[in-house]
Amino acid sequence: MLFNRYKNLHLIQQLDPVIAHCQIYSIMIGYDFSWEMTRALEVALMRTYCVPSISKLLDKTGEFYQHSQKRYDDTGIIIGEIGKWGYDSDRGKEAMQRMNAIHGRFKIDNADFLYVLSTFIYDPIRWNASFGWRLMCEQEKLAAFYFWREVGKRMHIQNIPETYAEFERYNRDYEQANFRYSDTNRRVGEATRNLFLSWFPGWMSFALKPLVYALLDDLMLDAFGFEHPSPFLRSLLANILKIRARLLRYFPPRNQPYYFIDHPIRSYPDGYKIANVGPAENSKI
Repeated sequence: MLFNRYKNLHLIQQLDPVIAHCQIYSIMIGYDFSWEMTRALEVALMRTYCVPSISKLLDKTGEFYQHSQKRYDDTGIIIGEIGKWGYDSDRGKEAMQRMNAIHGRFKIDNADFLYVLSTFIYDPIRWNASFGWRLMCEQEKLAAFYFWREVGKRMHIQNIPETYAEFERYNRDYEQANFRYSDTNRRVGEATRNLFLSWFPGWMSFALKPLVYALLDDLMLDAFGFEHPSPFLRSLLANILKIRARLLRYFPPRNQPYYFIDHPIRSYPDGYKIANVGPAENSKI
């Protein structure tokens, strides 16, 4: 049973992450770490809202307040299409074109682009180090780096670091230099928090709100102006996630992939076309 549970790991360890990063990344998000990477990317997106220059732009669009679920779904669709099929597949190229068209409607600083790109690499890796049912191997970590580096090139992001370690250093240094409180951080952060809470019955919000805060580190909480959860609550949530991870080791491997785009999407109950994903052309962004 253990061999079967780790069958994808054995496969991935035989692959070259430079050449096969699309294949490796697709396995990671569709098979071995589907739930974990979704949660980690949710935190990663919240992390980017801790930068006033980023949250100011997002606040100005109004999308977070008027269409918060759709914006979440649109992001999931773009990532899902590129992650499942690869950035050079027909669907991957269409998703890349749509993303570039959306971003091209307003000016984004290259340094901010670089930082957002880096969170997609390192936040899932850090989540895995704390709560993964198994640790990512070196090939998986490098595959995430090479995958998102190639996506970044196709987004026309400049000065992407050449190595995994260099980009991780950029990620850390950027946060230290740019994370600080602003009202726009708080508004966008609250809208995102409220979106997460909306997925559960209303009576649970009072109990769940502190759990959302417990997933965020102190640097993020200060940048949002959110209250800090108690050490007990942080420890409780971490232990629950670690127990979940240990139990998963005894489950059979996933035989069918679980990609975000393969299941009902709240904002698109009748399905979607990639060309229609994102804000309407006449929106104020």
